[in-house]
Amino acid sequence: MTELDTATALWWAVVASGIYHGINPGMGWPLAVSAALMEKRSGYLYRALASLSFGHLLAMAAILFPFSTLFFLVEWQRHIQYGAALLVVSLGVYLLLNRRHPRFLARIHPSRLALWSFLAAMAHGAGLMLVPIYLGICKTAETDAGHAAAQTLMSGTFAVAMAVALSHTLAMTLSGGAAAVGVYHWLGLKFLSRSWLNLDLVWALSLILVGVAALLAIH
Repeated sequence: MTELDTATALWWAVVASGIYHGINPGMGWPLAVSAALMEKRSGYLYRALASLSFGHLLAMAAILFPFSTLFFLVEWQRHIQYGAALLVVSLGVYLLLNRRHPRFLARIHPSRLALWSFLAAMAHGAGLMLVPIYLGICKTAETDAGHAAAQTLMSGTFAVAMAVALSHTLAMTLSGGAAAVGVYHWLGLKFLSRSWLNLDLVWALSLILVGVAALLAIH
């Protein structure tokens, strides 16, 4: 597979993970539906979705930007990739063994959806899942080792990190928004309560899968 094919596959992985996060009720779209139904105004649905998206974007950036700084250390590139992949696998194993949702999320006022979304994404490792993918994208744009590569990466990795965060969040917003609009306008809150999707097991396994795939891709 050429570097172009690899980069394309990685960008698709960014979008796919965003769609997956969007349809996962644990990322908050049912809260947007509930807010709109309680206020009996559709405008609240889109305001709530915007708040959730903003919080999610902040969480992605908070995770990716520190790694973009670490990536300046070109000589430690492989070690950083190993560490990030193992961190993702470890979180997946932890969530697999510990199925309880973080209690502090229930203490946040429903009107603070951006804060809730930020903390939920951090607690569930949503941003961490993107780290191995992001590092792989950076690697496809790598130049010769040494100071020249470091200089190139310093100007490029922040932009890549923001592009990854924005692409992922946009995919998450569109998929989660579609689910929220469908439930709000046609299916109703009763459908939501009867057909709640618990993706905790799938989520934990997907973290482990991404981490293992990243480990196998390092060479």
